[in-house]
Amino acid sequence: MLKRILIVVTAFFSIVILSIILWLGSIKSSLPQILQIKDYKPLLVSPVYDRNNKKIGEFFRERRTLVSYDRIPERVIQAFLASEDDQFFTHSGINYFAIMRAMLANMRAGRNVQGGSTITQQVAKTFFLSSEKTFDRKLREAMLAYQLEDNLKKEEILYLYLNQIYFGHGAHGIENASQTYIKKTVSDLTVAEAAILAGLPQAPSRYSPVLNPQRAKDRQRYVLNRMATVKYITPEEAEKWIKTPV
Repeated sequence: MLKRILIVVTAFFSIVILSIILWLGSIKSSLPQILQIKDYKPLLVSPVYDRNNKKIGEFFRERRTLVSYDRIPERVIQAFLASEDDQFFTHSGINYFAIMRAMLANMRAGRNVQGGSTITQQVAKTFFLSSEKTFDRKLREAMLAYQLEDNLKKEEILYLYLNQIYFGHGAHGIENASQTYIKKTVSDLTVAEAAILAGLPQAPSRYSPVLNPQRAKDRQRYVLNRMATVKYITPEEAEKWIKTPV
């Protein structure tokens, strides 16, 4: 009798495991092909000049100006890493510690106050998936994140992220965001200005310095303090930049 029970239980779990393997295999086979950097051709601004080479207008569907990774200052990259994913250069696409930390923070707050997605996951969602909040979509996002890490360098993933994300007020990508909000090219941003922009992707309208200057300042303070926590800047530097008007 005991032998029969063991056979039935073993058969049941074997069927369950096989079903899971086949299900995961079907999801993996349906995933889109990971793009290479050479395939990245986003919608850009087309400037219009008069006969004297003076800019008189623009055509665009998405207001974006592509900027190469080596033209983005380290202070800007550090602001985004501190805000979104400070373990970016050490994880392999998923940060399980960050997921657990976000779950605990959200449980304590009773609402969604912190996310656990890595920058790689955000790139996977932005390029390949919808924003629906389902288990199937999150699973696809995780699989794509691992594939992105296998196919692209970390710097290439950051290049895609910073050029593709939306910052609000019609600004797509870090260069247009810098020109829209700060009236500067990205290479001229200060730490304080970089922190303002790094706070926007989570909720562009909520943290817009145009619509909600106090929330934007609070978010900037958070980013600068995070930069100090992960030792990109000192606490004294963070306090200095917090007090600096933007």
